Amino acid sequence: MSEPAPPLCPVTGEPAVRRVQTVDARLLAALWRIVHRADPRPSFRGATRFGLWESPTGLTFFDPMRAGDAGFYAGFYRSRFMRGYLHDPARAEFGLAAERIAPGARVLDVGCGFGTFRHRVPQAEYTGLDPHFSGDLAKNPWARAQTLAAHLTERSGVYDAACAFQVMEHVEDPLALMREMAAALRPGGLAFVGVPHVPSAQTRIPNWLTNAVPHHLTWWTERALRALAERAGLTEAEVLVSPWSRGDVFVHWLARLSPVKADTHHYRHAAAWHLAPLVAALPAYLASRVMPLPKPGSDEGVSLLLVARKPGLA
Repeated sequence: MSEPAPPLCPVTGEPAVRRVQTVDARLLAALWRIVHRADPRPSFRGATRFGLWESPTGLTFFDPMRAGDAGFYAGFYRSRFMRGYLHDPARAEFGLAAERIAPGARVLDVGCGFGTFRHRVPQAEYTGLDPHFSGDLAKNPWARAQTLAAHLTERSGVYDAACAFQVMEHVEDPLALMREMAAALRPGGLAFVGVPHVPSAQTRIPNWLTNAVPHHLTWWTERALRALAERAGLTEAEVLVSPWSRGDVFVHWLARLSPVKADTHHYRHAAAWHLAPLVAALPAYLASRVMPLPKPGSDEGVSLLLVARKPGLA
């Protein structure tokens, strides 16, 4: 029986060049329920196995694509780690974007969560967009509980900056989202896209679930981000490395101190793979509190940030 054709890259549409591994959905479901008390099975929508593939741009993606539903995230976001991360205004990618946003700029934050980025751009007119916004809209006038597609029917081509921090990797069609962000921008406006990347600390931690389907569907490279910008009609693409902040450096230390490193595979049902992150967790937590932050350039950093411009003049 012949092998099925490789799946197509969700950015370029080109066939994948390599299957990194195949992952049993039962393994991921069990790990999600045990570690994070989140049930991904409804989000898997009947998938029993997931391929992890590499595209010609280096983008790594799961096939089939299965994004987490509201029930999955209701469980996952109860974790202390995720609450702290989502509320952390000191994330380096926020600073890299904020320094490029002028006073009075109209800023759209797609998938804004709790609107944490607004604290880094007090000089701007901030709008946070999240269809699952859990706050009180009356008390948070900057928030809109909308999809970007719905928002564009009201406010298309008006924003000076459109941002998506750690959002692109969660969607099944990243190119469609990037094109919608471009449509939200005025001519000359800037798009900012922060994503997890490969290789990185996250990809070296064995059985690291926050990088797995149905949470992260894609792992990015500089070439993949440049291809994303080009196909969305954006120019002057620049890809920056976000350095570690105090709120996320635990991941750096967990990867460094884990006695098992994920290299050719990332998920495996083996005692050593289950135990390694547990063994490293306490020393990694202590190191993240007391050790100096890694110097920029000493490793791959926490994530990549794409900055690209919509052609034309305002």
